[in-house]
Order: sequence, then C-alpha cells, then structure tokens
Amino acid sequence: MAKALATQDYLTQLKEFTIVVADTGDFASMKAFAPHDATTNPTLILKAVTRPEYEPLLERAISKRNSALAGERALQDITDHLLVEFGREILRIIPGRVSTEVDARLSFDVVATIEKARRIIALYEDEKIPRERVLIKIASTWEGVQAARALESDGIHCNMTLLFCLPQAVVCADAGATLVSPFVGRILDWYREKTGREFESAEDPGVQSVTRIYNYFKKFGHQTEVMGASFRNIGEIIELAGCDLLTISPNLLSELQEESGPIERKLSPEIASHEAIQTLELDETAFRWHLNEDPMATSKLAEGIRLFAADTVQLEQRIEEDLLD
Repeated sequence: MAKALATQDYLTQLKEFTIVVADTGDFASMKAFAPHDATTNPTLILKAVTRPEYEPLLERAISKRNSALAGERALQDITDHLLVEFGREILRIIPGRVSTEVDARLSFDVVATIEKARRIIALYEDEKIPRERVLIKIASTWEGVQAARALESDGIHCNMTLLFCLPQAVVCADAGATLVSPFVGRILDWYREKTGREFESAEDPGVQSVTRIYNYFKKFGHQTEVMGASFRNIGEIIELAGCDLLTISPNLLSELQEESGPIERKLSPEIASHEAIQTLELDETAFRWHLNEDPMATSKLAEGIRLFAADTVQLEQRIEEDLLD
C-alpha cells in the first residue's frame, strides 16, 4: 500500500490519496484548510447564521424572498435563499462542489423532495452557478433514493446522506446517485452506548462500515463516489485514507495539520478487487427488511432525520425573528 512522505503533516499526506472536503459553514475555516469541496447541513447553517459576520447573508436572503408568500411558505422560501447564499459564498472559496441539503421533513415524500431539489438548483442557476458545482443532499430513505433517481436523470447530482449501512449505499448506487456519505462517528456513538467499550480506529464500526461500502462499489464497478463523514477523531480518518472523499470538521482538519508521520493508503480499487463480496439485489421490500434487521442503522437514520428537521425549524424561527425586528 502506498505511503506518503513521513515529513509532511497528516492533512497534506491525506490529500495525496483522498479528496478532502470541509464539513462546515464557516468561510474562514475553508480558507485556512483549502479543501476541494464543502458540505453543509441545517445544523451547520444554524450555527453559522447566529454569528454577526454572517448576518449580511441572512439579510440578502430576506431581501430576495417572494413577497407574495406568507407564513410557513415564506419562511421556507427565505430558508432556500439562505442555503443558496451560503453555497454561493462557499463556491467562491473552493474549486469544487458544495452540498446543499433538502429539508429533512421531506425525507419520506418523493415528489416534494424532487420539487425542493429543483427549486434549490434553480436558485443557484439564477446566481449563474452551474448545477455541476452543486450536490443536493437527500436522506437515504427509500423515498429519498427514488427522488435521487429522478433528479440524476435530469442532471441534478445528489449526495445521499444519513447513511449507516451497506443496503442503503447499494440502493443509492443502483439509483445512480453521484455520491454517498456514510456516517462514521454516529455509528461509533451507537456501538459505544450499546457495548460500553471503546474501539481502536481499525476496529471502529463506522470505519468498517465505510470500508465495506467502498470495497463493494469498487468491486462491482459502481460509479457512485464514497465520502466518509461524521468523524469523532483523526484515527478514523487515517484508517480511511484512500476513500474517494472525506468530509471533515475544522477542529479535526486542524489536528490533521498539526500532526505528522507516515500515512498509509488503506482503501483502493486494487485492494477492493481481491475482496470476497457478494452482490445485494434489493427491491423495496428487501431494502426495508435489511434496514429493519439493522437496529443501529434504523435508529440512527430516524434520529438523524429528527435532528436535522429540528434544526431546520430553529433556522426558520431565527429567520422569523429577523422579519419581526
């Protein structure tokens, strides 16, 4: 397995094997760590919008709202504009793509997810930003996957999020999703709570889950990219060196930049080609059964949708406060 130069810091070496993505809504962090792509979610946008330096983005979003709308529809309209305001500013910093999330409350509604995704893309295109630079984040429910299938056929690229098991990843790839974001840290959280033990990075259940997904995709020639997400420590990140992409929070990017030593590539198409893996054939019934049989994935998917939905509600409340001022 290839090694990077030991004299370099971890972050520099990691970029030799993997596309590094910033998991933040903070522009200063993006400038500091020079990632290729960036991801956002309602939690990150909510944190950012409470800071004074981002107030102008909220003001611009409010100024662009559809004045014919009122009540909940008006708040949703402003939220869409706000997400795109953040995305536009991020794309001025990074050379690659930004991920913008569909309202988690639509996670079980195929038609509404498609409509929201098209709305977000239209707002980006109004800002002269091509859809190729935007990934629409959608929860990896069965309904979310069907929405992604339709969107990808229209040239709207999707990042399938809240993904915790191989069956979720397989149906996303079968639907032609551009990218999947399996969550590492949230899987680890569940196993820590259930077992009461700590895990070394190599045996980390989240690391093992991403490794299985990566090897499956490469073994069977899926074009869908794998982006590990939701990390708890840099050990998890080092164990996934070679993954297509890794989206990393600023605090862990800082740790990677401060540490040095040799990094070994752990994931590669060549390694995957030698793995003994069986294909999964998943229609809706089989998918729901496999998900039901995985208590961790079932629990974390439901929890993630609830948390992102709650943060979206808080974001709308923050917008409503500005409207009343």
